[in-house]
Amino acid sequence: MHGTARLKQQQKKKSAKSFWLKQLHSWHWISSAISLIGLLLFAFTGITLNHAADVEGSPQTIEKSATLPNDLRKLIATDDAPDAKKPLPAPVAAWVEKTTGQRGGGEAEWSADEIYLALPRPGGDGWVSIDRNDGTVTSEATSRGWVSYLNDLHKGRNTGTVWKWFIDIFSAACFLFALTGLLLLQLHAKKRPSTWPLVAIGLALPAVLAIIFIH
Repeated sequence: MHGTARLKQQQKKKSAKSFWLKQLHSWHWISSAISLIGLLLFAFTGITLNHAADVEGSPQTIEKSATLPNDLRKLIATDDAPDAKKPLPAPVAAWVEKTTGQRGGGEAEWSADEIYLALPRPGGDGWVSIDRNDGTVTSEATSRGWVSYLNDLHKGRNTGTVWKWFIDIFSAACFLFALTGLLLLQLHAKKRPSTWPLVAIGLALPAVLAIIFIH
């Protein structure tokens, strides 16, 4: 009887271990599949950011100028209102987008004589200026190349709310990928004696480099 109970207990432990091993494998490959492309992107841009001076492209700037039509000029005519930040009127924004090829949305800076719309973006910058007196529109768009674009995605620079959410979700997937990998290492460590020495090296190497070379 005692032997039967022990056998059942061992089978129960084995079944529980098998269950959790299966779960860890499932979560490990799911999180790795979700984060794979992002990991490749961030690993590549980690190198390009570390060697930014060596891979920096030549900025290309496009300047355009035009004059706002009379019917639209009335919508941005000078007044006595204090300086403020507010969007362009919808018809003006649509005309700016069609004429300059740049976004007309977003908060613009309104002063007595000028409206200035800053248009920073990943891998470049831009702006649109509108003279409220004569309707002169000046725009400038600068592109620093695709490497700079990817670097800015890595840093989350001028990428907007949606990309910031993506980075958070991607980071959570990477954390789950690493955590389940660590737990799988623990489960297989008895059969792989080099597991924990290699993990220790992975911890010690950056720590030693930081202590010795970073001040």
